[in-house]
Amino acid sequence: MVQEVTRNIDPRVQCELWARAAGRCQFNGCNKIVYKSPVTQESVNGAEQAHIYSFSEKGPRGRGPFKGNPTGLNDAANLMLTCHICHKIIDKEKDGGNYPAPLLIKWKKEHEKRINIVTGIDPSKKSHVILYGANIGEEKSVLQPEHAKWALFPKWYPTEEYPVCLSMRWEGKDEEPSYWSTEESNLVRAFDRKVYPLIKEECHFSIFGFAPIPLLIRLGTLFTDKISSQVYQLQREPQQTWQWTDDSRDTEYIILEPESFDHPPALAISLSAKISHNRITSVVGDNVSIWELCIDQPHNDFLKTITQLSSYRKICRELMVRIDAQHGNDIPLHIFPAMPLACAVELGRIRMPKAEMDWLIYDQNNKLSSFVMALKIVGEVHE
Repeated sequence: MVQEVTRNIDPRVQCELWARAAGRCQFNGCNKIVYKSPVTQESVNGAEQAHIYSFSEKGPRGRGPFKGNPTGLNDAANLMLTCHICHKIIDKEKDGGNYPAPLLIKWKKEHEKRINIVTGIDPSKKSHVILYGANIGEEKSVLQPEHAKWALFPKWYPTEEYPVCLSMRWEGKDEEPSYWSTEESNLVRAFDRKVYPLIKEECHFSIFGFAPIPLLIRLGTLFTDKISSQVYQLQREPQQTWQWTDDSRDTEYIILEPESFDHPPALAISLSAKISHNRITSVVGDNVSIWELCIDQPHNDFLKTITQLSSYRKICRELMVRIDAQHGNDIPLHIFPAMPLACAVELGRIRMPKAEMDWLIYDQNNKLSSFVMALKIVGEVHE
């Protein structure tokens, strides 16, 4: 005897369905809250419990595996929490049309997995999202708030709905004399106004930067490594994302010392590309002792893991100690960088404000086809 079932859904199943969906429509891309009005914000039940395999034998998608035994039709596994419109869409065609059962099951699982990840995070893992770069908030920019937020999971989640934006919005060009000083001044003022008050609360920060290397180094000096932070790197392959890769790959960083320590020091950071010594001497002259931090095969997409970034921080600290030991800290260090964005921020973070020599940061100017001096970073701390 085939057991007859009714459309009445057990209250325990309803509770499970609502909990799994977190009160949001499970139609992929909708995600609408269904327990209040989107207009007045008044409490109202706008949810519908949509069957994946139809309750009716002749309904959308039919009964599928429940054809011979319909008792599981009203189980949570065969139900989606949807808004009224999405329910109408998936049930429009008798055979399901564009919404066959396997697709709906896939969407349901993906939605519930996302809810499980978000709600499973330790409440103490709040992080302020910091975005620094040009065109923040515009569709063409790689600095999209939603992309940054998802890069945090599952270790962190955003403290606030909206990120802290340290924008570069004026129309200056990097070949103009005022560009670097203006951008630096804007960055420091924005940091003091938006970030520094949060630092006093001993918060965690997630830093996303897409800006010229000298300015990212300057951003790092403002945060320092005493402030709990995680820096992220834009990954372009196999797809564009800010999420770190989960594998454990590491990179061997190499320090090359100059033949002589008799002259003022310069540092070539050859990670994303090789910096030849003649490019340095053409700017600062021949009387210079050139140090180099490099990897075996420099390229612009080698940085994939947090482990690689951690190793980079360690070698940078060692490098600065060795340069200081040979040259003292009363003369400036000329820095010529070719590095990933995250490495630039971390270079600034490892700087010891009261102990380091001054840094003169250079930037490759394509119009002039040479490096130009961009920023001078001197000892300073926020009080």
